[in-house]
Amino acid sequence: MPKVTAQGKTFDCESGDNLRQVLIEHGIDLYNGNARVITCRGIGSCGTCAVMIDGEVSAANWKDRARRSLPPHKPERSLRLACQTDVLGDITVTKYDQFWGQGQKLVW
Repeated sequence: MPKVTAQGKTFDCESGDNLRQVLIEHGIDLYNGNARVITCRGIGSCGTCAVMIDGEVSAANWKDRARRSLPPHKPERSLRLACQTDVLGDITVTKYDQFWGQGQKLVW
């Protein structure tokens, strides 16, 4: 069972579980400020669930790559959309500041 570490918590999930769902189920506040108001609820169109991931996850799909190629995201930055990412092994998740999580300042 993969272990997910985020916001100072570590918990288990099943291999292949969707990262956004896992984080929400474990009480992780995935969205910065008012971004929670406009979230697309996991279809990959808003980009507000962008996080940095260290560990084994699914390859970025076309929705993830397409949304992160548009401002304010930058495709060269190694963020991922939690809603379009499946957990495959142990991971550590980091969230950055600004509305879409595209900032440079660590939030958690």
